[in-house]
Amino acid sequence: MSAGHGDTGASATMAKLKELLHRSENRICADCSAPDPKWASANIGVFICVKCSGVHRSLGTHISKVLSATLDKWTENEVESMIEVGGNSNANSIYEAFLPEGYQKPHPDSSPEEREKFIRLKYELQEFLKPSLRIVSHQTSDSGKHAGGASHSDGSKSEIGMIEFIGILNVKVIGGTNLAIRDMSSSDPYVVLTLGHQKAQTSVIKGNLNPVWNEELKLSVPRQYGPLKLQVFDHDMVSKDDLMGEAEIDLQTMINAAAAFGDPELLGDIQIGRWLKSDDNALVRDSAAVVAGGKVKQGVGLKLQHTESGELELEMEWMPLNM
Repeated sequence: MSAGHGDTGASATMAKLKELLHRSENRICADCSAPDPKWASANIGVFICVKCSGVHRSLGTHISKVLSATLDKWTENEVESMIEVGGNSNANSIYEAFLPEGYQKPHPDSSPEEREKFIRLKYELQEFLKPSLRIVSHQTSDSGKHAGGASHSDGSKSEIGMIEFIGILNVKVIGGTNLAIRDMSSSDPYVVLTLGHQKAQTSVIKGNLNPVWNEELKLSVPRQYGPLKLQVFDHDMVSKDDLMGEAEIDLQTMINAAAAFGDPELLGDIQIGRWLKSDDNALVRDSAAVVAGGKVKQGVGLKLQHTESGELELEMEWMPLNM
């Protein structure tokens, strides 16, 4: 299939999603009734608002896979499963079938605590679902195992469901050059990104000091955010994985510039900010934040720290939640 046909297929898929989003029942959030939801849970089949999307994200993708209805790339299967559910009314007729009489659902101005409690009861514990349809057998803290830091090893829940997220950071890990040797003559590298409680990692590439990943990793950015931490490890079957270097990425240049310039879709292709190489950071060269094709992006070349050699190339894309 040629690239042209692929593009046509992708735009037809997004057109179907847009049509579903614009149905009257989907013009309000499935969970709190806030107007004009721009986010969706692709596997549950509901359209949701920014605030509820933060709680859904904290449930983990095994329960709710959150995508932007306008900014993310959707697969045909994801859109088809949304269409199959049939929208917010159909989904709520299932997930809220046994909502107690007089029960107060959250409203657009509900507190994060009220919102989280309801969404967990509705989807994670499936309290309001017809009992015969319930697919949850575990009502313990195990349900948070994959939820990006939603549970600690001692079983206590962290605050992640109540954190207010300001955007999604999409990091494309392109590749590494001249990475450090940790086995006899090579290494089996993989990359781990950490932001707050969240971690995301690439696949392992066997026996390669110049690996090419071209893998995209997504992280939610809270209102109070620090640097993005990057570590490269050598995968070891027998002992603990060895560190092959690390670096920190300052996200402020891109996020602040994007906020100052406004909606990127209304801008031409321009540079909006610059993170300068210095002795205090791991940059190989100056890193420009740009608007390209209506998206905010920043290419970053990093010299790995606390190791004998190695550089890494990334491309970041910033998707603010208030768009």
